[in-house]
Amino acid sequence: MKIGCPTEIKPQEFRVGLTPEAAQEIVSRGHEVLIQAGAGNGSGFPDADYMAAGARILPDAKAVFDQADMIVKVKEPQAPERAMLRKGQILFTYLHLAPDPDQTRDLLASGVTAIAYETVTDARGGLPLLAPMSEVAGRLAPQMGAWTLQKANGGSGVLIGGVPGVRPANVLVVGGGVVGTAAARVAVGMGANVTVLDRSIPRLSYLDDVFMGRLTTQYATKGAIAELLPSADMVIGAVLVPGAAAPKLVTRAQLSLLKPGSALVDVAIDQGGCFETSRPTTHQDPVYAVDGIMHYCVANMPGAVPQTSTRALGNATLPFVLALAGKGWRQALRDDAHLRAGLSTHEGVLTSGPVAEALGLDWTAPEAIIG
Repeated sequence: MKIGCPTEIKPQEFRVGLTPEAAQEIVSRGHEVLIQAGAGNGSGFPDADYMAAGARILPDAKAVFDQADMIVKVKEPQAPERAMLRKGQILFTYLHLAPDPDQTRDLLASGVTAIAYETVTDARGGLPLLAPMSEVAGRLAPQMGAWTLQKANGGSGVLIGGVPGVRPANVLVVGGGVVGTAAARVAVGMGANVTVLDRSIPRLSYLDDVFMGRLTTQYATKGAIAELLPSADMVIGAVLVPGAAAPKLVTRAQLSLLKPGSALVDVAIDQGGCFETSRPTTHQDPVYAVDGIMHYCVANMPGAVPQTSTRALGNATLPFVLALAGKGWRQALRDDAHLRAGLSTHEGVLTSGPVAEALGLDWTAPEAIIG
């Protein structure tokens, strides 16, 4: 199979879909790897590394899309990329379709077989291709929130760790999963007063044990959020419903409960955001204010640290890339129910229930597609 990896064109996205090590592994299995010239530069992987791994360098994205049987990316295809997709081609990348009707429509129109990283599952009920980037984004969230709190950036001017005699920042983490746990770990390490909300008692017990009393856990309700907002200097939104639009946890009206200059960091922005006032931003222009409250809503947070995040993502995706290439997408999905959960579109048919519910569309179960 010919596996193509184009340069990411989303603003300030420096990651790449395949590392040279992954390319070498794929080539060793008898497949061909097509890399767009310069695709790995942002992650520190020059073309020479890919050539040494046995990949072929192509001059532009069109050449990659035209020749590849499968496209492996990081971010959802942008409009110019979607125009190059075709029936019979496999697209394997993050999609986040629920809040993106334009992308959904274009993928359906192209006829491409699209498999979303973020809905592939594992035997423990986890999301193995989302987890590495969730870990990175979670660890970045307090760091970005601390930057947002700086007065020069519009924030309240609170130092997250405080100093002797001056209290540290109060950080509220809504969601205790992979993102929330990673965010809490870094926020605690920075010296903040951290509270984590979640609706899973076992998860709260786990966090209480792991952090040994260095943070506060509380059961998540609307009332609990409203009660904690007035004292929060930073709120990190870390709630995910796999494949579906994120629930809105803080309303526009509740912004008045927060202190002026407080920071909202929305890690769920790829799925539409978990604050009512969230809208996607970029690394070039990451923050904006609503009613005096600063919002950090960068939609590709891990793109800020591409050397780390590209390797972490590549470690997770490579086994699935090899399965798709070696068996073909249909047999690979027959053999692996967890990979099958990632199927989102095929030849104009939507195959994701959560996306269909979010966008009001009809859908067909993947099992009916693969036979």
